[in-house]
Amino acid sequence: MKFTSLTLKEFTTFADQHEQITFHQTTSWANLKKINNWTPHYVGIKNQKKILAASLILEKKTPLHKSIFYAPRGFLIDYDDKELITYFTTEIKQYIKDHNGIFVKIDPYIMYQERDQLGNIVENGINHKTVVKTLKNLGYRHKGFTMYQETLQPRWLFVLPIKDHSYEEIKQNFDSKTKRILKKNAKMNIKVRELSKEEIPIYKQIIQSTSNRREFVDRPLSYYENMWDAFHDDGHLKIMVAELHVKKYIATLKQEIKQLKEEQRIREERRKTEDVNEKKYLAKKQQSEEKLSKAQHQIAEMEELKEKYGDIIILGGMLFLLYGKEIVFLMGGSFEEFLPFQSSYSIHEYMIEYAIKNGYEAYNFYGITGIFDESNPLYGIYFAKKGFGGKVVELIGEFDLITNKLYYYIYRMSFAIYHTTKNFIQHLKKN
Repeated sequence: MKFTSLTLKEFTTFADQHEQITFHQTTSWANLKKINNWTPHYVGIKNQKKILAASLILEKKTPLHKSIFYAPRGFLIDYDDKELITYFTTEIKQYIKDHNGIFVKIDPYIMYQERDQLGNIVENGINHKTVVKTLKNLGYRHKGFTMYQETLQPRWLFVLPIKDHSYEEIKQNFDSKTKRILKKNAKMNIKVRELSKEEIPIYKQIIQSTSNRREFVDRPLSYYENMWDAFHDDGHLKIMVAELHVKKYIATLKQEIKQLKEEQRIREERRKTEDVNEKKYLAKKQQSEEKLSKAQHQIAEMEELKEKYGDIIILGGMLFLLYGKEIVFLMGGSFEEFLPFQSSYSIHEYMIEYAIKNGYEAYNFYGITGIFDESNPLYGIYFAKKGFGGKVVELIGEFDLITNKLYYYIYRMSFAIYHTTKNFIQHLKKN
């Protein structure tokens, strides 16, 4: 075996066939990170000409005149092969030292222990506790089994397996609330479409509105444009929006009113000529009048929206990365004034269908927390995703392989001070 640098072609050919591949371990992600001053390294292990393991390693210079390194979503390696991971660790540690590095961080895309939809551990299910033990024994410092959002990438995910299933089979497992919202949105003529590059500012406006509401710092427009350039032309990125077609919805409501009135007329005629149950007749009449009143009120609301925003209203948008065996919902949001339309449900439905039609094995709703209790302030994120079926996925977490203990301590202290100061300044700006 030999540890060596890899060409872009060698790395990509190996990575694209690896079971742990995600969009993070790609030349596209490396090119995106270059913009933020990360330098990519492509390394691996060869046995003669055969590649046994590989990894994109990102390097960033620090003010300490040392570098930090990060293998996003971990090395592409068989972590159960102790001889292989031991050799790779020895070699990568020396490689980092040779490049004036402080440490290399990894967060492998490996399940820790199998869980069900409710977050419960599956009895006799898959687990990779031995991998955690192996990495610790090799000197990796484990971040711990974090429950919230303390790591660079989410440790807790919600994933919908779709391999060998039709959309109708998947839809049967949607909960009643999700089905009800999707039915309502379909009736309202909420349509989903993909944005073009020229329309990225629309998505930026959506995320900015969401960040203002949820109090997080959004990225600049250039970030989304650069992400597009890195991934879109190879078919790995989609930005989808949900639109309300007001005229069509008003037409639907008017047709509903016409039908209700016709049903009323027929009931009135039957009452004149037939012996009807008066109690049932009055109940039907009241129910019909309530539906008529609701439809008329909705028409008035839609007319107001049309006057203010036009015939086609963009409600919200979501960004997806399509790579390997899965489609990942990376980030999204809605304009605050259109939150009641719950447009994200329509976009998820559209993309789940797309994933099934195009042979993906999983639809990844991405980050959640590991606290499945309604008292958790972020419980709603999990609850909405759970409505589509699927299961909780717990990953093994984040590890640092330290090559310079003194500088590692200094770096962590400096990093903590920087973020505390940054958060304090943001708090002052908001208040």
